[in-house]
Amino acid sequence: MKRLLGYLKKNLKETILAPLFKMLEASFELVIPLVVASMIDIGVNNRDTGYILHMGGLMIVLGIIGFISAVTAQYFAAKAAVNAGTAMRNDLFSHISSLSYREIDTIGTSTLITRMTSDINQVQNGVNMFLRLFLRSPFVVLGAMVMAFTVDVQAAVSFAVAIPVLFAVIFLILLASMPLYQKVQKQLDRVLLKTRENLLGVRVVRAFNRQNDEMEDFDRENSDLYQKQVFVGKISALLNPLTYVIINLGIVAILWLGGHQVFDGRLSQGQVIALINYMSQILVELIKLANLIILLSRAAASLRRVNGIFDVQSAIQDGSLFFDSGLSENSAEHYPETGKKRPGSNAAEIAFRHVSFSYADAKEAAISDISFTAAPGQTIGIIGGTGSGKTTLVNLIPRFYDATGGTVEINGRDVRQFQTESLRSQIGVVPQKAALFRGTLRSNLLWGRADATDSELYEALDVAQAREFVDSRQQGLDLPIEQGGRNLSGGQKQRLTIARALVRKPSVLILDDSASALDFATDARLRKAIHEKTDHMTVFLVSQRVATVKNADLILVLDDGRLAGQGTHKELLNTCPVYREICESQLSAKEVEADARA
Repeated sequence: MKRLLGYLKKNLKETILAPLFKMLEASFELVIPLVVASMIDIGVNNRDTGYILHMGGLMIVLGIIGFISAVTAQYFAAKAAVNAGTAMRNDLFSHISSLSYREIDTIGTSTLITRMTSDINQVQNGVNMFLRLFLRSPFVVLGAMVMAFTVDVQAAVSFAVAIPVLFAVIFLILLASMPLYQKVQKQLDRVLLKTRENLLGVRVVRAFNRQNDEMEDFDRENSDLYQKQVFVGKISALLNPLTYVIINLGIVAILWLGGHQVFDGRLSQGQVIALINYMSQILVELIKLANLIILLSRAAASLRRVNGIFDVQSAIQDGSLFFDSGLSENSAEHYPETGKKRPGSNAAEIAFRHVSFSYADAKEAAISDISFTAAPGQTIGIIGGTGSGKTTLVNLIPRFYDATGGTVEINGRDVRQFQTESLRSQIGVVPQKAALFRGTLRSNLLWGRADATDSELYEALDVAQAREFVDSRQQGLDLPIEQGGRNLSGGQKQRLTIARALVRKPSVLILDDSASALDFATDARLRKAIHEKTDHMTVFLVSQRVATVKNADLILVLDDGRLAGQGTHKELLNTCPVYREICESQLSAKEVEADARA
């Protein structure tokens, strides 16, 4: 609530004016029954047409003023609510963007989407209705009761009985329905999760002919949501009939008591009509108030869910050092064979020192006790079976995750000492799944470096072996890219993501199985171009293909999260059984033997 009040303070004028104008509207509304009573008692009884027209004109004026007040109030309420919702959504998006992969994995993407959309919309609607009704409805209820007692104390006794009973009924219904609405929101999360899984995995679902099974699962989740919504809806539906019964009993009591007093001459007919109008106003406002409370309970539940995301803090804390591509004076080793960095080179030294990492709630470590050093300008190949920890290892370099044991060092310093933005600005990452954004080819490539020139963009396309198909489209850098790059093939998307990383001209280039969709000839040309054009970078090649990593300066072989061996292609063939087994599964026996003896 404190966070929401902070957003409303930024729209303090609208937040104050909205309920004040609503109270102004309510004040005019409370006068109407007295005007009607006067019309009946004076105009109708005396058949004074002029007086009736005069009072009718007064009602029209009151109605117009009330309408203007209501519209003004709703404008200010909507403006305050929309501004608060927009600011909250922007802040939540920024906060989610600051979270590490660990928190995002733990919370779940579908939950974050629900918080960003449905929950904040619920809070926004709650704020809108709260500003419009939180003063108006209680003011009308209490005002109508006071006005009723000013008309006649004896006849107004029914008000004193009906209103507490109405409040008791409303309270009991809300007490039962509010927890159920929270369960409905949680079930909505599950439906959204199921929907997202099926939309993202639609090709897999169809490939395995599991459409019927998935439809049954979705129907089960959807039915559960339907049943919960119907159940809470039935409880909430009791509100209207019960309140109408109580109010109508109150009206019957007014007619009974008022009728006797009219007969005795102590009460006029117009006053009885005024009392009935006040009772009807109370009914309408209490129903509005009850619906407001239900809406607010749902908004409060949504606000707690949004605050729950805000309360999650990233496990990755920003360091204070600015990334310097030069080697630290404290760097432990020098590399005469690979050469110290040549003038103008910005390659970085990467060292893993007894590094281990476990995912959240995992029973076993994803990688354990990994130690190696990558010299500046070296190409490091990383190979291993599926699930061996290859991607996990390279994700520790740009601090997508932080190691749970040991240290990852760049140029002799722990990566946790660097400013995250500064660190990542010097690292180019090509993820396993190629991700492009809606726009043009130029706008996608400029993600690598915003001030890159067209010639630099074309140079990156040349190295990534993407220039040929780009030129064939005859649109150059203005080639339109649809969402997710769905107008491109898998291989084209991979080559463009490689080009995007190369545009940055980073100190460290990480290619995480980024050529899996390429044919062997294109893959070979790509590897050759990267080898020739990235001598100023420290390159990490993650792959399951031996051909991709065999020419690397250092090859790391991972097996079930552990380093099974490290060395050159020839060294590993003779010393690492795991690597030799991988090679024998992909190369001919003659090639393996020839490479081992070379």
